[in-house]
Amino acid sequence: MLSTEQLSISHQKLTPEQFLALPEEDITYELVDGQAVPKDAPMSPQRFHASLQKRLLFILDAWCQGKGDVYTELAIVLQRQGQKWLPVPDLLYVSFERWPEQQVEDGPCPTAPELVVEILSPGQSFGAVVQKAADYLQAGILRVWIVDPQAKSITVFYPDAPPQTFAGSQAIQDDCLPGLKVVPQDVFAQARIP
Repeated sequence: MLSTEQLSISHQKLTPEQFLALPEEDITYELVDGQAVPKDAPMSPQRFHASLQKRLLFILDAWCQGKGDVYTELAIVLQRQGQKWLPVPDLLYVSFERWPEQQVEDGPCPTAPELVVEILSPGQSFGAVVQKAADYLQAGILRVWIVDPQAKSITVFYPDAPPQTFAGSQAIQDDCLPGLKVVPQDVFAQARIP
């Protein structure tokens, strides 16, 4: 069997089942239009990315106890332009209403979660991630956060309103995620982003 990198280069179309059966590698891939695409091309995540991911994981995990689960780097089975799409966001929150906690099978998230978080990596354009945010919303995800370490901001995308950028002490609070309060300057300070 070809490696994921070889399949990516060969442009061989994959089914979701074939994609999920690929061996784990150091690079995270997503299934887009039947292709295994490196998630963070052209550069892999680095310290700021990892530190922000960890801080947001702690915040979301503390908030969601008894409501749902938060995951890092978990594939989601979605539809995009009429085809199965398996993106792998940096973080996702899914309620027990959408994905019951007694679910015992291993595998990707089978339903659209309430929240996905994408953290910009060096060299990754905000514009490319904005298109991905639109695809997420169209697939039924209720909120998409794009975290920008350089700007020290978090942009929240909504299905029924224009995106809003939060920075400094401006707290993110949302009826879709009741009881959650995220203050960007605190997140970036805890992640030691200069």
